Amino acid sequence: MGCFECCIKCLGGVPYASLVATILCFSGVALFCGCGHVALTGTVSILEQHFSTTPTDHALLSEVIQLMQYVIYGIASFFFLYGIILLAEGFYTTSAVKELHGEFKTTACGRCISGMFVFLTYVLGVAWLGVFGFSAVPVFMFYNIWSTCEVIKSYQANVTVPGDQICVDIRQYGIIPWNAVPGRACGPILENICNTNEFYMSYHLFIVACAGAGATVIALIHFLMILSSNWAYLKDASKMQAYQDIKAKEEQELQDIQSRSKEQLNSYT
Repeated sequence: MGCFECCIKCLGGVPYASLVATILCFSGVALFCGCGHVALTGTVSILEQHFSTTPTDHALLSEVIQLMQYVIYGIASFFFLYGIILLAEGFYTTSAVKELHGEFKTTACGRCISGMFVFLTYVLGVAWLGVFGFSAVPVFMFYNIWSTCEVIKSYQANVTVPGDQICVDIRQYGIIPWNAVPGRACGPILENICNTNEFYMSYHLFIVACAGAGATVIALIHFLMILSSNWAYLKDASKMQAYQDIKAKEEQELQDIQSRSKEQLNSYT
């Protein structure tokens, strides 16, 4: 076998579907964790400077955000390891299918592990659907603030409708208590908040984090389809191996019977 044929054989054993799903999963998790971590830090800074000047009013929120940042670290580590494991499982299953008629033998343990990955990936996919929906909440909040600022800008030339009467009350979202001071921003103050770099960065980072969560959901659905297909292939491979083993055993028994018959015939003659 030449070098070219060897390369073609090696490339034929690469699980391209699992490879694409792994890259998409890594990209989505990286966007969600990285952008979400920075956006949460910027959100706390905006609240402390403009909506809740008393530290005790947003102490619980700060603790929750800090806990969420630690959870982000765990999510990034877990999915880095889980993606590599699923990619390795894809290589294993591809080899099992490619060598179905060779000496390679699938085992009951391998089929059980593939089934376990199907169940675990399904559970993670459902969980990430919840994460995707939850990550859309801060995008909605920042969009409301941004759209209110745009309304204030459009009313600056209108004398009959002063912009000071247009406000955003963060307390109505439930992230800070109702006794937080000032709790809301109106008119030019709100417009200045929208013009800050922290607001601009946090808003767009939350959008990217939400897109990353959506990409992770797509990657897990892709993984689920791949794992289900691979598990079905392994199941069919095990049945084919059992059939081949029975067939080989029957052929061997038939040969033994024929050989004994010839020996008895020769001894009789």
